[in-house]
Amino acid sequence: MKLVIISGRSGSGKSSALNQLEDEGYFCIDNLPLSLLGDLVRELSASEQSEYHHAAVCIDARNTPSELAHFDRIIGEIKPHVDLQIVVLDADDQTLVKRFSETRRRHPLSNKQVALAEALHTERQRLEPILSAADLTIDTSGLTIHELRSAIRERLIEGEAIGMAVQILSFGFKRGLPVDADFVFDLRMLPNPHWDDSLRAQTGRDEGVQNFLEEKPDVAQMFVMIRDFLTTWLPELAKGNRSYVTVALGCTGGQHRSVYMAEKLAKALADQPFNLQIRHRELQDKHPG
Repeated sequence: MKLVIISGRSGSGKSSALNQLEDEGYFCIDNLPLSLLGDLVRELSASEQSEYHHAAVCIDARNTPSELAHFDRIIGEIKPHVDLQIVVLDADDQTLVKRFSETRRRHPLSNKQVALAEALHTERQRLEPILSAADLTIDTSGLTIHELRSAIRERLIEGEAIGMAVQILSFGFKRGLPVDADFVFDLRMLPNPHWDDSLRAQTGRDEGVQNFLEEKPDVAQMFVMIRDFLTTWLPELAKGNRSYVTVALGCTGGQHRSVYMAEKLAKALADQPFNLQIRHRELQDKHPG
């Protein structure tokens, strides 16, 4: 039986993720007490009903701290009996605060004495045993609900038969590092099309920016070095049964150099036996879902 544990801080999109898995045929339970996880696995594993071959549960800070303290032990007990994947969703504090403000919902750890910012900090501390065990972390800061559901489908469902899921992610350092990055390559030392007035409004997907960067020898050298690193070491990660890898490429604003390099690397890796996905974080000027 395959079991997916969904976790993360409140407002990060756990319900949307669980809803997507339910639509994909998973047997889903929200807010499961961690102490009942072993009983659930034994019950579902004993069932001969096909719909119980895939299950997903949400375990988060609504559990008590004393229960979460036993996470490692409980996971160790069930691992021999299931194909387990632990997926953590998160977003930056500013995004989470904005989402709570828009929905006017109360954070489960906040009250008249505990402000939202403090509750978010406490929640992260409480979830540390789960965060440190995550097989996959998804940064939902810039995702709509529909994009999050697509990401869950692509990374958990479509990737099953294809192999290791490799996400090529472009981003801008001025908005912070992506929390789900496994490898980060800094491109800020490369020539910047932003300072060319005719290219400033374009992106790395546009021909003008591409031509500008193609003419720069150091850009070509950087591409070859990153490509060779990835083609050498990603297959080694796959041999170790790694399921998910996010390769993040950053420049200052995330519009030109990082987008260009992400597109070029995605084409270079297209013949590799991976479930390859590409995402440009800063090209999405949307309100999070």
